[in-house]
Amino acid sequence: MRLRDALDDYKRHRDHPTRFPGERRTTAGLFSGTAGRLVHVSPHGSVRDYGYPLSGRSGIADSRVALRLDDPPADLDWGDGSVRHADGDGAIVRFDAGDQTYRGATALVETTYETPVGGVTRLDATVDTDGGAAHLTRVAFDDPGRAADAGASLLVGCTFAPEGRDARVGQLRHDGAVEVFHDRERDFIAGAEGLDVHGGGLPASPAAVLGEEPHADDAETLGDRREEDHLGGDVVAGVPVVDGAATVATLLTDREETDRAAALSALDDLFAAVDSEASLAALAADSDGAVSVPDGVARRDAAVDDLRVLSLLSAPTGLRIAGPDFDPHYVHSGGYGYTWFRDDAEISGFLLDADGRSDLGLEGWHRRSARAYLDTQLPDGTWPHRVWPRDGALAPGWANARLEASDDVEYQADQTASVAAFLARVLDGLDDDDPLADELAAALEDALDGMVDSLADDGRPVACQNAWEDASGRFAHTAARFLDALSAIAALGPERFERAVEATDRAALLYDAIDDLWVPERGVYAVNELADGSLDGRLDSATFALADAHRTYATIGEIGETRRNRLVEHLDATIDGLYHDPADGAVEGLIRYEGDAWRQRDQGHEKIWTVSTAWGANAAAELSALLADEGDARADEFGARARDLLALVGPDGPLTVPGGYQPEQFFDDGTPDSATPLGWPHAIRLATTALLDERGALDVEADGERVHADD
Repeated sequence: MRLRDALDDYKRHRDHPTRFPGERRTTAGLFSGTAGRLVHVSPHGSVRDYGYPLSGRSGIADSRVALRLDDPPADLDWGDGSVRHADGDGAIVRFDAGDQTYRGATALVETTYETPVGGVTRLDATVDTDGGAAHLTRVAFDDPGRAADAGASLLVGCTFAPEGRDARVGQLRHDGAVEVFHDRERDFIAGAEGLDVHGGGLPASPAAVLGEEPHADDAETLGDRREEDHLGGDVVAGVPVVDGAATVATLLTDREETDRAAALSALDDLFAAVDSEASLAALAADSDGAVSVPDGVARRDAAVDDLRVLSLLSAPTGLRIAGPDFDPHYVHSGGYGYTWFRDDAEISGFLLDADGRSDLGLEGWHRRSARAYLDTQLPDGTWPHRVWPRDGALAPGWANARLEASDDVEYQADQTASVAAFLARVLDGLDDDDPLADELAAALEDALDGMVDSLADDGRPVACQNAWEDASGRFAHTAARFLDALSAIAALGPERFERAVEATDRAALLYDAIDDLWVPERGVYAVNELADGSLDGRLDSATFALADAHRTYATIGEIGETRRNRLVEHLDATIDGLYHDPADGAVEGLIRYEGDAWRQRDQGHEKIWTVSTAWGANAAAELSALLADEGDARADEFGARARDLLALVGPDGPLTVPGGYQPEQFFDDGTPDSATPLGWPHAIRLATTALLDERGALDVEADGERVHADD
């Protein structure tokens, strides 16, 4: 998003009650993607690239699509602002917000519109070509004859920002295509039946950008600066309609990887291969964005949504962005287009767990993630704050004490523990002669050293940053993640990992030390031990990590009755205390933590978070399983709690938006906010569904009789 666009959005939304000015929101619309290209298609049909963190290419900064009618119907309504005069007696009709959905288990986006010449079906797919990842838009008219009588064509306005530039950009006009470039990045737009290029245009002038009023969507006129028709990122062109359909494509390339002739040839080959709706759908089914989920999987539609989101957010390396980077200038957030080893490893772990229970066929995903973590481990055995997912290089961050002459406070130790836990579980599932096994064992040796270096004499981690990255201290969440990792390593046994006994001893000491965080007056574990030794007894959804950590510990040690009772008290109080049901009933779910003031705008109350709600469901399911294994009758109670919370983030729940996405947050009036889709809650939902289904607790009738999800 160019600064010009951000400032324009600021002027449009600076007083909005739920929109943060200057952002490029994805809370409406759907994504298509493959091979590191991530393309957002809005309900109005505009397209924008969000794949820079995944591919290193910026691509489309903005686009507009309209219907051009050279011979408009006589009854066309010109008065609602959606229709403008074109040259002569023609008309340009903007598309209203259409109905959007995915085609099956693919990332093919289908949008339907009503227009003055009848219904229109638009298909958007991002596919691999020999020249790179291309995005195709195919618009087909339900009544081709009526469209032809009206002289229908498409008018496409596209603003490219190669390497993020909105100036010092050049254009080359080819036969049926336009190339926009700065240095290495070359972006192409082409039509299946050619392009009628109307010209380029200048970006908004400084006077317009700095003025009080928003500036127009369209580029400014050239005037006597005609040479700048070729010196900008704006391309305006007509796309012919042939046999009732029009197809346009964009292709992002690197000049050092794909030369000009090869890129243009790749577009020609693509158009030749995609000459119908069926051929486009078939191509989309073979792209990275398509997923395969067996028919017998519980709540298969939700599983398809979850895996599709996680696939779209993944780079070819296997590393994932947290979510689409909606706040590129970091005005209201720290950015989302990076890989954090916390949620990425948590996602990997949830996928591994779900795959083991539901046989999803994700072995390639697990190995790819393990390889990415091996390649990004630091010499001291830890992992840095965040990296670029496209190559694992260190990304800008604020918690890299391990790379600086600093102390552990500016380090997020839980991230290393989350990666180590995943690697231990992957190693546990490998054959001894698998070449990856020795590499994983060596990485775990170093990771154990890194974790031990972050443990205090009492067995708990030293002060560091928390999971939400907004405080420092000795957190229950960090302790839980260390307990999980140490227990997972210990469970390997000495035959798979020489230091398993050491890990067992460390886990046992940490298990005992967790009691130091108990706050009896609230019946919860403290979220944090402060520097003065006092306990912060606020409720925090990050403490849900205690549930699955104890279940892992139960594989190597005993969970005593007192600890079980405290876990029950803690989850009861935390779920009840964080639960928020606004008065208007638009949404309900769990807030992140007590006193959370982030991104409230004018609301004045903590917002509901999907990751907190899904995490609560998972914690309840994990505790239910732990209690059931101990013959504790309270297991059914927590199974019911898990189902109730899972329903809130389910496909029909209030915390899921059209297209099956989980946004990070919601305002009380039901407005979704922040990164959309966010990968973490999708992975939690998938794993929680699989856990409940395996234990026969996913669907329970009113009389308490358990039934399988597919019954």
